This record gives sequence, C-alpha cells and structure tokens, in this order.
Amino acid sequence: MSRQNEARPIIIKRKKVVSGDGHHGGAWKVAYADFVTAMMAFFLMMWLLGATTESQRRGLADYFNPSIPVHRISSGGEGMFGGDDLETRAQIGPTTPDRPRSESTEAGQSDTESFEDVQQRLSGLGGESPVMDDALRHVLTRVTDEGLVIELFDLPDAPLFDGDSDQPMPVLTRIVAIVAQIFPMVVNPLAIEGHTRSYTVVQANDPRWALSTSRADRIRRLLDQAGFDPARVARVTGHADRRPADPNPMAVRNNRLELILLRRQGAASDRR
Repeated sequence: MSRQNEARPIIIKRKKVVSGDGHHGGAWKVAYADFVTAMMAFFLMMWLLGATTESQRRGLADYFNPSIPVHRISSGGEGMFGGDDLETRAQIGPTTPDRPRSESTEAGQSDTESFEDVQQRLSGLGGESPVMDDALRHVLTRVTDEGLVIELFDLPDAPLFDGDSDQPMPVLTRIVAIVAQIFPMVVNPLAIEGHTRSYTVVQANDPRWALSTSRADRIRRLLDQAGFDPARVARVTGHADRRPADPNPMAVRNNRLELILLRRQGAASDRR
C-alpha cells in the first residue's frame, strides 16, 4: 500500500499543432492580391484620364459619386461613354424640330473638344522662348456655358495699352498674333468684350465706357490685320468697370479683354 501511495501521478500533455503554409501562414497572399487589385485600378484610372474628354470624365465622376448634385446628373446614352449630363444639355440649348437632340448633343460635344484643343495648343506654346513666355503670362483660359473665354489682362509691371488709351503695347500685338494663328483651328464665332478698372476721382468725361469699347474694337482691328476672318466676329462690347475680375475695383487686373469663342448653338440664338 505504501508503495502505491508513493507513486507519482501520470500527466498527459497534448500539443495543439497549427498547420501553416510557410512563414506567417497564407495572409501574405491576401495582401498581395489586394495590392495587385489596387495597382490595376490605378492604371485603369490613369488610362481613363488620358482617353476621355472633359464631359465624359464628368459623367464618370457622377456615376461613382453617391451624392450627385442636381445640376450635374448624368443621363443615359448609347455606346461606351455615350451619355451626357444636364449641364452639357443646358450649354447646348433646347432641341427643336429642325435640330434633333442627337445633333444638338454632338454639336455641344464637338465644341467642348475643340475648346480643349485650343487650350492645349495655347499651353503648349509655353517654354518656346522668353518672348512667348512673357506674352502668355497675360493670358488665362476657361470654358463657360457661353464658350471658351481667352482673357487678356494687365499686370502691375506690364500693361497691355499705353496709359488710359486704346494704343496697344508691343506685348498685346504679340498676343493677338498668337491667338490669330490658333483661332483657325475652330469655326466658332468670336465675341470681343472690353473691361476697365474703376477710378478714384469722378471725372467730367467718364472714360470707362468709351475706353472699354474702344479697346475691344482695337482688338477687332488687330485681329483683322493678323488675318482673322472678320465675318466670324459676332459682337464687340464694352462693359466699363461693371464686371470686375478683382475684388478691388481699382486693381489693374480689372483692365482686361475677353475673347470668347462662342458655342455654335448660342451664337445662332444671339443672331436671332
């Protein structure tokens, strides 16, 4: 009995074996698959940016946007990237029996693509020479519902006109020669609008209206001399200081000219 009491108890240990596929198991395969998927999505996005127009990219953004604004709702369309949005339709204008919806849409898309070509051509001129760079620093472009706006503006150290007159400085003559070579890329009519800054002292003969109009007309004549077709000029307008580009009404930045390549549908409405 005593020998049985002195016997040690037998303890059985069971080891839990965890099977794994190499170092850290198979988690690296999941991480690698996620990485490859992300890279595919990245290169697909880069391809889309280069292969689509602005209106098509806007439609794609609307499709993937969970909260789409009311004024930019995409519509359906036939074919890949065939749809357009309400903003594009507003730019094109209402359809009429003489102008079917498909024709109106094609005209609007054609205008947008043409405007992009003009902008790319202008931006591509930068870096060709110091003289070209000096001229292009006076130029800004933007696409609006009305068309492509090419804005020519004064800089504090480089005005476009001699004082408060309509006599062009050499830099303005160079700019006009540049745009006159680019405008034949498109067939859209042109509107020319002049703007001036405000003046601190009210003068007996207010120069703002006459000055803005005479400067706009001076640009028309310079374009004519540079070979631009005068029949494409839809209107020449002076706005004085009523539409400032700078919050400071007396800033020289408000001395500017806007050359607007009009959308063809809108231009037809203006003529009517």
